[in-house]
Amino acid sequence: MARKYFGTDGVRGLVGEFPITPDFAMKLGYAAGRVLVAEAAKKGMQEHPGVLIGKDTRVSGYMLEAALQAGFNAAGVDCHLTGPLPTPGIAYLTRALRLSAGVVISASHNPYHDNGIKFFGSGGKKLPDDVELAIEAAIDEVQPCVASKQIGRSWRINDAAGRYIEFCKSTFPNDLDLRGLKLVIDCAHGATYHIAPHVFHELGAEVVTVGVQPNGFNINEEVGATHPETLRLKVLSEGAHFGIALDGDGDRLIMVDRDGTIVDGDQLLYVLAVHRQQKGTLGEGVVGTLMTNLGVENALKHKGIGFVRAKVGDRYVLEQLQAKGWLVGGEGSGHLLCLDKHTTGDGIVSALQVMQALKESGQTLAGFCKDLQLSKQVLKNVRIAKGFDCHGSQAIQAKVAEAEVAMGADGRVLLRPSGTEPVVRVMVEHVNPIQAREWADQIAAVVSAEAALHDA
Repeated sequence: MARKYFGTDGVRGLVGEFPITPDFAMKLGYAAGRVLVAEAAKKGMQEHPGVLIGKDTRVSGYMLEAALQAGFNAAGVDCHLTGPLPTPGIAYLTRALRLSAGVVISASHNPYHDNGIKFFGSGGKKLPDDVELAIEAAIDEVQPCVASKQIGRSWRINDAAGRYIEFCKSTFPNDLDLRGLKLVIDCAHGATYHIAPHVFHELGAEVVTVGVQPNGFNINEEVGATHPETLRLKVLSEGAHFGIALDGDGDRLIMVDRDGTIVDGDQLLYVLAVHRQQKGTLGEGVVGTLMTNLGVENALKHKGIGFVRAKVGDRYVLEQLQAKGWLVGGEGSGHLLCLDKHTTGDGIVSALQVMQALKESGQTLAGFCKDLQLSKQVLKNVRIAKGFDCHGSQAIQAKVAEAEVAMGADGRVLLRPSGTEPVVRVMVEHVNPIQAREWADQIAAVVSAEAALHDA
């Protein structure tokens, strides 16, 4: 069944417009509560199911938190409220507290006027499709409040931040520390602002902070993983060894080397894979996405490390990892998964894994990536009419085949219709940037012409 409300990462949109309204949030909380109560009854549980509700620093989080809480309580579910806490922190505490589900109010790397609601199951993993579909079905049903005796209660968890800080530190080896390192930590004015600086400081690093003054409106604004230039300038001005940039909800990581070089998720995935291979803790391979740089794939294969591509989105990376029984995967955007450390992508934990690699090897990021030659990626967005299928056009497929034959193993082509706007994303990679640009221009021109014919 097609989802009506849930996207690949929960429900998301512009605050005040459906579905990011207090009315819908209360209905969503009630519907999810009904599903949890039904599941609890099947297991013979007598007590109320419990959910954990956390959020990032957006001003709208207060409104949506209250609405969700009311919906859950009305369905007979107890709520445990953390206040601002990173998405992976919610996943961890849901598991640690043995709760039935975790809920995160966040729009991740988006600006403050967006927000979203996503769920974790009892094990700290994203909800299975069948549970999301059951919640969607319950949203559209009549939603009476349970009897007064059955109404759920709510509590604040005052030590949530401290618990999560200790968890993050526990993923770093006991016999290592970060003494002697000066780190710049950019928290994007988001949910890690009171978490990440403490983690790295308590492990011994000298910490300089950026983006730790949230006001409800400045989340991700010219800071964080989506704006690494701010971190780069701070690393250079401070003479720091490394910079660590997180996004608004703390599940993305971008780093900066001591010379100001910005290191993205593809390169960090390579660092993690090579280090783990050297230690014998990698397994057979890693998972990237359709957008992972071809240079990463070639460099990993050269070292005998298996590599497969998932659809774009960390949930699809996770699905592939679980299917393969592998541990490490990620995206160029900075979503990195280390399943032997956490059930979901975690920017702080991933940064600690990279820092472990650097400490144990004594190398800089540049030194670790010396054998990695990234291909040039050229991305063009071509506007199309609704209903146009770029993969069904013989002219487009012929041009793509021509490009692939001409480029051989040195390049690749990816056509990806956007899920949010009427465009086809044409991506061409090649070790030669001129070749990448020329083939991207040619393929985009054919897509545009075919889309115009379809519209006519």
